Parts: sequence; structure tokens; C-alpha cells
Amino acid sequence: MSDPKDLIEQERFFEARRKVFPKAVNGPFRRLKWGIMAVTLAIYYLTPWIRWDRGPYAPHQAALVDIAHRRFYLFSIEIWPNEFYYVTGMLVMAGIGLFLVTSAVGRAWCGYACPQTVWTDLFVHVERLIEGDRNAQFRLEKSGWTPAKIGKRLAKHSIWLLIALATGGAWIFYFADAPTLAYQIFTGTAPFVAYATVGILTFTTYTLGGLMREQVCIYMCPWPRIQAALMDEQSLGVTYKAWRGEPRTHGLKRTHDLTELAANPDARVGDCIDCNACVAVCPTGIDIREGPQIGCITCGLCIDACDEVMAKVGRPPRLIGYTSDADERIARAGGTPKPPMKRVLRPRTIIYSLIWGGVGLGMLFVLGNRARLDLSVAQSRNPEWVRLSDGTIRNSYTVKLRNMENRPRDFAVSLEGLPQGVIWVESGNRKTATRSINVHVDADQVRPVQLFVAAPAQRQEHSNIAIRLRALDAEGGSAIDGTRFGSPETEERDE
Repeated sequence: MSDPKDLIEQERFFEARRKVFPKAVNGPFRRLKWGIMAVTLAIYYLTPWIRWDRGPYAPHQAALVDIAHRRFYLFSIEIWPNEFYYVTGMLVMAGIGLFLVTSAVGRAWCGYACPQTVWTDLFVHVERLIEGDRNAQFRLEKSGWTPAKIGKRLAKHSIWLLIALATGGAWIFYFADAPTLAYQIFTGTAPFVAYATVGILTFTTYTLGGLMREQVCIYMCPWPRIQAALMDEQSLGVTYKAWRGEPRTHGLKRTHDLTELAANPDARVGDCIDCNACVAVCPTGIDIREGPQIGCITCGLCIDACDEVMAKVGRPPRLIGYTSDADERIARAGGTPKPPMKRVLRPRTIIYSLIWGGVGLGMLFVLGNRARLDLSVAQSRNPEWVRLSDGTIRNSYTVKLRNMENRPRDFAVSLEGLPQGVIWVESGNRKTATRSINVHVDADQVRPVQLFVAAPAQRQEHSNIAIRLRALDAEGGSAIDGTRFGSPETEERDE
């Protein structure tokens, strides 16, 4: 009879996770990752603390998502709810930009600027600082739970939790005045949602960046499954040049003498000495020599590691490098591949660039020419009309006046259409009604106004009218919104 343990082993469909301990490496791609990590982390952690003077009527935080007042501030730009198309435009630009980068250099976004990559890289450096480099981490993992091991693990996870806490704390500062909210957080007077958000983001950052690491890139992220549709034979990717590296020497002496090769073709060997340096430095633990894989984030660390080895054995660098499928075919045939820049500049990437730039320029043009005032008109439907004592018909409307400047402004609200019609607000009356009234709106505010429109009864289904808003200051500007004026005849026909 079979052992139950053997049956359990046979039913496993997935290999158990093997922990990845990347080895430290130095080189141009590692320095590029250091630079991008420093810039992105500085932007994330420091941006909420940058001050920006917008006058006495607006917040002084450079980047602020003001949910309470439904505003989005980014330095001198202020986005209102009715201008959400700017946010849509930025998302479109982000998507097209990602398409552009992927079509040009594969998963370079994943390897350098993805938040998962940046925070995982940070956590790995903390781990290496406390537990040592790759070999020391392997020895510590296999050793028993001694006081030294417990102390190192406690120190590592404590720093990870502090980083995760700082990450969650920085996020909430984008949604409220940072100094004020920080004081409330430390004094215990902040809203519950602030503490809950910090807790959730601390947990996810610690779990995804510290514990799961490469599993997020390999199993959870959808982008590796999508990128194949955005790449072609001209796209650059981190590639092991097997036509140059094979067969591997395993550290044995090479034979490059042409006479000896002619006599004994089997004597030829490649440049790869099977040192596994590329595997040791890979943050996802793959072997790039096995070809394109879903775990490769094209970070280029294997290039740095391989170049170090090639320099030691006296062979040319870039046995592993950014190469396209087209260049691979040319190199295997003995030709000279094109320079990487010529592979990047091709019709597909140029079209992406033009679309990306067009969307950006269009947004800048609209942003620079947008009106700083707006209105919306909604007709009251219950009742739609009222007959006054003098026989005229009155309709009511809710008019929302938007002053999008950081100073108070006076506006004229006027009626267009309905030649015999007049308007007034709740503070006025029918006797003082005119074709235009003045309204004061505070800085950066939306003022709702109950507007009444009266006119003699007309024997027609309805009359199209418009309400115009016009600024009375030197800057000027106007906005208009159309609606309809109902009458008794309208109701009778509807019945």
C-alpha cells in the first residue's frame, strides 16, 4: 500500500518557492537603479511637504488631493471635478508611455521604476546590510535559531516595518495638509480613516516588498502577460548571446586558434564559463541563459555581473546585453547588428511618441486657455412651472456658479432668449426682476443660486433659453449653459 506522504508529493502541481538572495553587484545598470530608486523615493516621501503659495484662499501644499472640497492641486495647477478629463489625459499619457517603453526596451519599467521593484530593492539592501551578502544569507538561512540569528532577523523585520510604516504614512499626506495631519497622527487626534489607511498600506508594503518579492512579479503582476503583444522583433531585451557564449567552458582553457579549429571543430568553445554570476545577482532568481522568461524584469544586473567576469577572463563585454531578435539573427549569420538607438527609433516607437506628445501638448493648450469660471443649470421639475397672480408663468432653476480663481469675484448672471422674460433670486422678487443680476462668489468656491425666470404664457411646447455667466473684473471671461422654459401648454400636451 502506498504511503500517504508519497501521494501528497505526487499531487503537487507547483514547485515550492525557493528563496532568492541576490548577490551585490556594481556596474552602470546597478548605478542607474540606484539613481532611479533615490529619485522616485525622494519624490514619493518629500512631495507632500513642499509648500506652494496660492494666496489666502487656497491650501499651500504643492501636491494635494483635497477630497473634502473636491479639488486636485499640483503646484500651480488646480483641477476641479468638472475638469476630470485632465486626469483622464494623464492616465492616457501614462498608458501610452508604458506602451512606448515596452515596445522599445521591453520591461524596463518593471526593472527600474515600478513601485514593487523600487521597494523590493530597498528591502533587499536592508537585508544585505544586516545579514551579509548572498553566501552569508544562505548560511544564516540554513543555520539554527541562535541568538545571533534571532537578533539579525528582528533587526531586519523591524527596519522593514519602519519603511512600510513610512510608506503608508507618506501616502495619506497627499490627501490632507501634511504638517497638520502629522501632528494629529502623533497626538492621536487624526481621523480613524487615516490610521486605517496607514495600517493597510504598512501591511501591503511589508508583505509585497519584504516577504513576497519576486513572486509578485512572476505570479501576481499582469503586465508580463500583456507585454508580448507590445513587443516585436525590433524590441530590445536583456539577452544571453548564446551564439557567442556556447559551448560553455566550465572554466577550462579556450581554443581560438583557427588552424586547430579547422582540424578539430569540436575544440571550439564559447565565452561563457558557466560561473552562474548572472543567476546569483538576478532579483527574481532566473537564469537568463535559458532564454526569454516571465521572471525577467530586464533590470540589467546580470549584464553588470557578466561584464565583470568577462573582464577577468580577458573576453569582450556584453556577453549578456540589450539585444533584439532581429539583431540576434544578424549576429548568428555573422553580420554586424544595428546600434541599439537605431532599433529604438523605428515607426512603431515614433508613432507612440507622437501620440504621447500630442496628448500632452493638447492638455497644455487646453490648460493654458481654460476659463476660470463655469456654471451649470438644472431646471426644477416639481413643479415645472407656476402661474403667478399677474398671469405670467414662472420656472425655477438651480444654477451653480464656479469661481475657479483664488480670489473673490463678482459676476453678472443674465438671461438669453425669451424676449419678455426676467430673472430674480430668492433675495429678490418679481417686482425687482430684470434681465441680469449681479452675484458675488467667494474665492475657489461653487455657489448654488436659486434662480427664477418669469415670462408671459406662450402657446408653444417650450422655449429654449440660456443662462450666461460673465465676470465683471478686468480679467473677464464668460460661460453659458442652455436649458428650457416650460409653460402650461407644455404640460397639457405631455398629458
